[in-house]
Amino acid sequence: MTLSSTPSHPTGHRHRQQSHHYAVDSSAAERRTRIVIAITGAMMVVEIAAGIAFDSMALLADGWHMSTHVSAFLVTTLAYHLSRRHSEDPRFSFGTGKIGVLGGFASAVILGMVGFLMAGESVQRAFLPVPIRFDEAIAVAVIGLLVNVICALLLKDVHTDHHHDDLNLRSAYLHVLADAFTSVTAVGALLAGRFFGWSWLDPVMGLVGSAVVSVWAYGLLRDTGGILLDLTPASSDLPAEIRRALESDGDVLITDLHVWRIGAGRFAAIVSLVAHEPRPVESYRRRLRGHQELVHLTIETQLCRDHDESCRSA
Repeated sequence: MTLSSTPSHPTGHRHRQQSHHYAVDSSAAERRTRIVIAITGAMMVVEIAAGIAFDSMALLADGWHMSTHVSAFLVTTLAYHLSRRHSEDPRFSFGTGKIGVLGGFASAVILGMVGFLMAGESVQRAFLPVPIRFDEAIAVAVIGLLVNVICALLLKDVHTDHHHDDLNLRSAYLHVLADAFTSVTAVGALLAGRFFGWSWLDPVMGLVGSAVVSVWAYGLLRDTGGILLDLTPASSDLPAEIRRALESDGDVLITDLHVWRIGAGRFAAIVSLVAHEPRPVESYRRRLRGHQELVHLTIETQLCRDHDESCRSA
């Protein structure tokens, strides 16, 4: 008699296999981002050309910085595309949710470069000032500001509509806000130069803008970097709630707990627990069913014995 080393299971067991498709529907965010790319790209060309023609540091800097934002938007849409394309790929153990986070991290790096370049260009112009054709430059800067406001509104709608945890979208939104902010400083500096002769304000506003953009970049790098390193967000109380729910009967003691984020508002957890009278794993799962954000849960149970130091306090 030949014995098979592979256990036999009922043919209907496949319905118990868990899907790893945890990414939220980002089609609206991706569509809006593509529109923003087209609008921003066109305005970028106009601002660079106008900055060169009218000798405006603020306008030229805004145009070149806009080019880096366009690059960041392309990273955002690429991340959405890859996340959707590989959503059912079994090689991604916990789904493709982190592709969006990686896109956000890359965009944060680009945003940091924007702040650095703004500072360098502003310092250079402070020591090497050139005449500025204020009237023409102001007109183009105002148009640029209006374009940035429109783009910000396009992304704000989807940013606040169940996508507040989408760091890929948040990165695109911050790039638009950074563009809008530099446009505001450019308009202000040009108006001051036109009416009060304060040409020195042009590079100063560039430095102020670089500082603000750098702060935004740091915040985004911190948030995305922590998720890529499987750091549980400080704002999440999920680990404490898991402990409270599972140890509520007085018999269970959690000996090991891992909680990490695998996508926008989606978490996974591995729980090891000991109990004097272990129950079926499904009974422990039921205690956590109220946490919709916990989409992947692995529970390991062990019998607590009197001589086992790890469960003396259970």
